[in-house]
Amino acid sequence: MYDADGLSRPKPENRVHPASAHPPVTRRRSLAKAISWRVVGSLDTLLLSYLLIAYLGPVFGLEHSKKEALGTAGLIATAEVVTKMVLYYLHERFWEWNRWGTFLTGDKRRESYSRSTSKTATWRVLASLDTMLLAWLFTGSIATAASIGGLEVVTKLILYFFHERIWSHVDYGIAPGAVPPAAIGNSLES
Repeated sequence: MYDADGLSRPKPENRVHPASAHPPVTRRRSLAKAISWRVVGSLDTLLLSYLLIAYLGPVFGLEHSKKEALGTAGLIATAEVVTKMVLYYLHERFWEWNRWGTFLTGDKRRESYSRSTSKTATWRVLASLDTMLLAWLFTGSIATAASIGGLEVVTKLILYFFHERIWSHVDYGIAPGAVPPAAIGNSLES
């Protein structure tokens, strides 16, 4: 079955929407997602920060050797590991509390493209503000911080969306068999 966007979706009779029928998502899942995203995100920040400090920094009055640029980029990426792990975990817990855009296919919990897109946007705003603050703290240049945060918006929106789509098909941390068959049958009849 295809929806209005031409995307394949489960047949309506195979989808369960009531929040009470959703299997619980554990804190372990939120933590695993936070760690996997942090690896991807920190590598992206390290690379972007290095390139912008080393090659764009002189435009903004920052004269760094390649080694100094790498050191500063490393400080930004390392500090970001701590701040973003906390922020990402809290963001995940908020979105677990807000179950909009989730559904069941059989006994598997899935997320809609709209939910992944909304999570991507809210996370990107929060995370880019954090990166800009850290970049400003370590470079002393608002212009460099804004350029790092601005470019990061593009790269990380793409990376985060695919991270969400991959995790939407991973069952780790979703309580198995938590949906009683009666709950599925009752919600399908509604």
